[in-house]
Amino acid sequence: MKKALLAGAAYLVALLFLAPYLKMLITALTPGDELITIPAQYLPSRFEFSNFIDVWSEAPLATYLRNSLIIAGFATALSLFVSLPAAYYTARNRYRGRLAFLLLVLITQMFAPTALVIGIFREFVALGLVNTYLSLIIVNAAFNLAFSTWILTAYFSTIPVELEEAAAIDGASRLGILFRVTIPLALPGIVTATIFTFIAAWNEFVIALTLAQSPDLHPLTVGVTTFVGQYSVEWQYLFASSLIAIVPVVILFIVIEKWLVGGLTAGAVK
Repeated sequence: MKKALLAGAAYLVALLFLAPYLKMLITALTPGDELITIPAQYLPSRFEFSNFIDVWSEAPLATYLRNSLIIAGFATALSLFVSLPAAYYTARNRYRGRLAFLLLVLITQMFAPTALVIGIFREFVALGLVNTYLSLIIVNAAFNLAFSTWILTAYFSTIPVELEEAAAIDGASRLGILFRVTIPLALPGIVTATIFTFIAAWNEFVIALTLAQSPDLHPLTVGVTTFVGQYSVEWQYLFASSLIAIVPVVILFIVIEKWLVGGLTAGAVK
């Protein structure tokens, strides 16, 4: 009986989380003329599957999708490129100011991009980088660098240093130890940092809206606002494009899910 109640509660919670996505799907499949009928209907008279095809011609969705992949992909790579050596050094060395560095990393997570958007815009104007991929990649990488460094430091700390010492005794170089011993063992933590950084960069809106002034550089988060007009909203296309935007993240999560749990629980069990 207890298990049945727990299972029922779990299904109920899952339904509550999935209900908004179900509503998005129904709206995306609803003919446009039925979305403005009074009184409103919860279910359409017919499902308009062509909305998912027409949305590609109603807006340059392929361009927006390409921009999001470029920005999120390179921002993730840059963030990991910087955070990996920083986290490894911090985990393996007890240098002066280590605690202050970790606290600084944690504090930077408290600053939202929205609060810094004016300063960021003026800085990139001075550098002549407004309306470029580089500015969006740098900002997204910078705002996710603290999280990547923090979680990788925690994971590197769980790897016994004796394994690296044994590899050194066997003649492995410092780089050989790092790439053949430490990084493979730290893969769950690296995957965790990767997926969270990618999702954060993929979902970023305010900075992209400010720095990407050309429609050719708009990511999906900014591009879908094309369907929001001054006097009307094309809800069927707005929700269809929003569902399409979810697909790459879901695919990424499915591919690396088996490493994600290990990365999130690093340091929890000793």
